Amino acid sequence: MFITKKHIPRRTFLQGAGATIALPLLDSMFPALVPAAKAETTGKIPRFVGIFNPHGWEPGHWAMKPGELSELPFIVKPLEPWKDSITLISGLDATSSMPAQSETGGDHSRSAATFSGVQPKKTVSADIHLGITIDQIIAETYGQSNVLPSLQVKCEDQSSLATCPWGYSCAYVNSISWSGPTRPLPFEANPQVVFERLFGDGSNPQERAARKQAKASLLDAVTVEVARLNRNLPASDRTRLNEYLEDIREIERRLKNVANSSELPTSEVPFGIPESFTEHINLLWDLQILAFRGDITRVTTLMYAHDVSMRVYPESGVLSGNHPTSHHGERPAIVENWAKINRYHVQCLTPFLAKLKSTSDGDGTLLDNTLIFWASNMSNGNLHSHKGVPNMLIGGAMGRHRGGQHIQRTGTTANLLLKVLHMYGIEQESIGDSTGSLTL
Repeated sequence: MFITKKHIPRRTFLQGAGATIALPLLDSMFPALVPAAKAETTGKIPRFVGIFNPHGWEPGHWAMKPGELSELPFIVKPLEPWKDSITLISGLDATSSMPAQSETGGDHSRSAATFSGVQPKKTVSADIHLGITIDQIIAETYGQSNVLPSLQVKCEDQSSLATCPWGYSCAYVNSISWSGPTRPLPFEANPQVVFERLFGDGSNPQERAARKQAKASLLDAVTVEVARLNRNLPASDRTRLNEYLEDIREIERRLKNVANSSELPTSEVPFGIPESFTEHINLLWDLQILAFRGDITRVTTLMYAHDVSMRVYPESGVLSGNHPTSHHGERPAIVENWAKINRYHVQCLTPFLAKLKSTSDGDGTLLDNTLIFWASNMSNGNLHSHKGVPNMLIGGAMGRHRGGQHIQRTGTTANLLLKVLHMYGIEQESIGDSTGSLTL
C-alpha cells in the first residue's frame, strides 16, 4: 500500500509578497490508503517540448542507414547517452514550407509552417492566416488547468524586427506557436521575464519591484509558509521540496549575475539576456524543468534562432554567423563549419536531457513522461531545400514512444505532426496537408 498521513492537493501554492510558487510532485499529494499502482498512475503527467532549429542539418554529417541506432554520426553524436530514447526520422518533405505555385522566394519566411503543416498566407498586412500548431492542440487537451497552458521561449531577441522579406508578415518568422489561424503567440527571450511569469505574482507589480530594489530573494516571501508546510511533511517530501526550492534560488542567483553584468539598460524586469548562448539556453532549459516539476505548464516550445539568424556561436569553434555559414557554397571548410554549428546546437540539448532523466516524476522520470520534438523546415540550408528535412523525437511520451531507431519515410512532415497528436491520444483525422498518420 502507498500511505501518507496527509493529502495535499496537487494545485498547492506557496504565496507571499510578489511570489506564487507551485509545489513539485510530492508523495503527500497522493491520497492516503490508495494502492501504489493507482497512486503512481495519478502522478503521471504528459509533457511536450517543441524545438525549432532553422536551416536544417548539413546532410553529409548526419546521414546514416535506417534501422537500430548504433554509432551516431557527427552532428547527433552528443546524444549517444540517450540514443535508446531517440527516433531520427529522415525523408519527409516540409511541403507546407515550400512556396505556392507561381510564387518564388520566401523560403526563410515560412517558419510557422513547421508545427502547423499549413502554408502561410502571403501577406504583410493584418490578414495573416496559418493554422493551429500541435503544441497548442496538446495544450488545449492537457494544459487548461495549469497556471500557464503553454510556454513559448526563444534564444534570440528579434523584438525590434519591423520588416520581413519576400512579402510575408513577420508573424510567420517570429512565432512557431499559433493558437488559431490568425493568433500567433509571442516568444520570450528574457529568462528573467520567464522566471517572473513562472513564480512571480503578476497582480503585485509594486511588491515585485520592492523585492528587486531590496535585492531580496523571491523565496524570502514564502519562508513562513515553507516552514509551516515542512512541519507536516514526511522526511522524503521535505527533502524533495527543499531541493526544488534550492533549484529556484540557484536560478534566481544566476539571473541576478546576468543582470549585474549586463551593459544593457534595465527596466522594471531587468533585461538580463546572457551574452553566452550556452548560458542563455541553459537558463531556459532549467526554467522549463522547474515549470514541469511544479506542473505550472505541460507544454513548452523553444526557438533556437530565427530563420535568417546572423548569430555567431563562438562556443562551437566557428566565428561566422549562423545563416551565412549555412550558405556554404559546397566549400569544404565552410561545410565543416556548418556541421560544427549543427553539432553545437545538438550539444546544447544534452543538459536538458540529463536533468529530465534524473528528475523523478510519478513512477518514472520526466524524460519517461515527455516527448521532445526537434524539427526544422529545411534540410539543406545552402539550397533552401525543404525536401528530406531532419526530424527527431526524444523521450518516453508516457510509454507511447519507442526510441533507438532511425526511420526513413516519404510524404509530408504533417504526417509526423499527426502521429505526434495520436501519441497524446488526440485522435483527429488530419492536420495541415497531412495524408495520414506516420508509422514509426
